Amino acid sequence: MSTHEREITAPVALARPDGRLDPAAVGWSRRPLHDTALPGRWGRRKKWEYWCFTTPTHLVAFTVSHLDYLALTGVYFLEYGGTELEVNTMTPLGAGVRLPDSLDGSDITVSAGKAGVSILREEGGTRVRATCKTPEGLLTADLFAALPDGHESLNVVIPWDERRYQFTSKQVARPAEGTVTLGDRAFAFDGAWAVLDHGRGRWPHDTLWNWGAASGVSAGHTVGLQFGGKWTDGTGLTENALLVDGRLTKIGADLAWEYDPADFRAPWRISAPEAVDLVFTPFHERRVKTDALLLANHTHQLFGHYAGTIHPADGPALEVDGLLGWAEQVRMRW
Repeated sequence: MSTHEREITAPVALARPDGRLDPAAVGWSRRPLHDTALPGRWGRRKKWEYWCFTTPTHLVAFTVSHLDYLALTGVYFLEYGGTELEVNTMTPLGAGVRLPDSLDGSDITVSAGKAGVSILREEGGTRVRATCKTPEGLLTADLFAALPDGHESLNVVIPWDERRYQFTSKQVARPAEGTVTLGDRAFAFDGAWAVLDHGRGRWPHDTLWNWGAASGVSAGHTVGLQFGGKWTDGTGLTENALLVDGRLTKIGADLAWEYDPADFRAPWRISAPEAVDLVFTPFHERRVKTDALLLANHTHQLFGHYAGTIHPADGPALEVDGLLGWAEQVRMRW
């Protein structure tokens, strides 16, 4: 599959000393190569780590973010057809929250309000531990996301202009294991899949995006899907890729996202010629609506299954069916 996007193969700095985007950083890579330090003016920097661990019956997600003027620590748990809970804590000015400049940086430990999250580098992968006070009792998590040798990821810089830009590392289909306890119940995550969204950048104040991701086994192959839309339009880069048995296929084309904003639970279609043609069928909608002085967040995150055809670069077309993941529309004013 042809693409005009530049593949980066050597370490590079995301920003110049004055905080402007370094043109050499624009492109994508198969593993994280960017030093994402963000020097320069305060107020528009956005940094976050988002981990989601999925199983056929339940999932859990953790967010640690720092937006200069506040930090947000969040835990979300969903038992399909059962318990759903979400706890978010905002910390003014991000006091006590420190996020490293790159993925090979230091460990992260945050304790804020009702939630505490630790993201720890270990041999062979990443461990995520958390505790959270919820209406259902104390939630504790101890999960490990493996990073097999040679497992590729999508790492891309999206350039709106020299002062507004984003580096994202999207890592899908990472094998995972561990346990979450909620009150007196235990939920096994052995055989789970982990997805990481690691972001560093300077964003426009008002942004609309789509994001879709999925992980699993289909037709005897380990498959990961990573799709983005709207927020990358007109930048010359996309956030779209396929992962088959650990090997990444970059999709340079914009995807067509077809869904009904009046009924997000209806099936979605995500497609691009000679790249993907998939139907996403939701079974659950997570809604978030926050309208605060400095932050507005309108999220519709749908969990469900993908089915259809994908076209990896190194092999024939592959049929996928029942691949568990999500698709979302998010409007942020931040």
